[in-house]
Amino acid sequence: MALNIVIMAAGKGTRMNSRHPKVLHKLAGRSLLQRVLDTAATLQAERIITVTGHGADEVEAGVTAPRLRFVRQVLQLGTGHAVQQAVPALPDEGTTLILNGDVPLIQAATLRTLVQACAGRHLALLTIVLPDPTGYGRIVRDGQAVRAVVEHKDASPAQRAIAEVYTGVMAAPTALLKRWLANLKNDNVQGEYYLTDVVALAVADGAPITATAAANETEVLGINSPLQLAQLERRFQRQLAETLMHAGVRLADPARFDVRGELSAGRDVEIDVNCVFEGRVQLGDNVRVGANCCIRNASIAADVLIQPFTHIDGEALGVKVGAGSSIGPFARLRPGADLAQDVHIGNFVEVKNSTLARGAKANHLAYLGDASVGERVNYGAGSITANYDGANKHRTVIGADVHVGSNCVLVAPVTIGAGATIGAGSTVTQNAPAGELTLVRAKQVTIEGWKRPTKKK
Repeated sequence: MALNIVIMAAGKGTRMNSRHPKVLHKLAGRSLLQRVLDTAATLQAERIITVTGHGADEVEAGVTAPRLRFVRQVLQLGTGHAVQQAVPALPDEGTTLILNGDVPLIQAATLRTLVQACAGRHLALLTIVLPDPTGYGRIVRDGQAVRAVVEHKDASPAQRAIAEVYTGVMAAPTALLKRWLANLKNDNVQGEYYLTDVVALAVADGAPITATAAANETEVLGINSPLQLAQLERRFQRQLAETLMHAGVRLADPARFDVRGELSAGRDVEIDVNCVFEGRVQLGDNVRVGANCCIRNASIAADVLIQPFTHIDGEALGVKVGAGSSIGPFARLRPGADLAQDVHIGNFVEVKNSTLARGAKANHLAYLGDASVGERVNYGAGSITANYDGANKHRTVIGADVHVGSNCVLVAPVTIGAGATIGAGSTVTQNAPAGELTLVRAKQVTIEGWKRPTKKK
């Protein structure tokens, strides 16, 4: 049976106190709305219709999904009014699933269960029992039968005592939903067209209504303020932390750990406090990550030591670190850094768009950009590849077993032959032959009797 999805994302989100639309605020690295869209996309709907309003241009430019289209709610007249804007884009047959763009952790399995409960015949509501239901619409039953959803502001004291609430997610036969939406009234405290009023209309029509319970509170929590966003972030991160720990990862403190993308980890991985993982990160067996590291879009092989305060950012190109390597502390690996086995990158060393072969070392205060570095190279402290001429980037090639002394400048394009030694303090602008010592220095001069200037009193 055909499935269509409507996502409400038109609200201003006043309590966020932000110039950005609420649904574009991020949870674990992705916007609230993008998370909902990514989940919706797994349901194979014929179309996903997102209702935008406040900041519509920014919202529509900021998200993507297969078979996505947008409709706009120009006037903010309630949730029912929002869904009414999608009616012209909905076919008469099939099922319509209604979601909220500020409920980011709703699970695909829960939604599939709800759609199955609808079966093209029932009005299916996703509900949950909350210890504090304040602000939510209450599920009013007659025995086991659902008779209505009453919004909190319109609820009587007895109704406010009901703990079972409507989560904002429903599935309905599209033809019936269209009819109910057309009959909505705004005679309530808010003067708005409530989507929840379709329940009473379904009862009046004798349509069957079913209530399906959400798996847990976390997946149905909505975001209305920075505080709620931070609280949900911690819930989500805790879930990720527990999943990793159950798989054998040792976290020094699961409360000080953030994944803002996808993190996969092998066996016996250890992660210290305050580490952030973004994009796609793979950690091989026995990897140890020191405190306060940021790692984004990187593949780290087995037995690698990432020492504290290391920053790895692969962006689109990615970063690869070979088995047995040691990185940091205070090192920076940038896009295109490709390190083989047993490479050492030490404190305050930056590597960008460069390959380092097995056993190469750059242990202190150095820069390698657009370079190919051979096996067992020792790259001295304070040395750099001068890869940019002001208009174009050029490459430096360093052969195997080269020793580059401290404070050298290798001006690309340049090749250093295998086994060569570059004397400390050299500025190399021409190819250096293999196996030889190359020095580029001015003659040392001592001026006898010279005195420093002194201040006049």
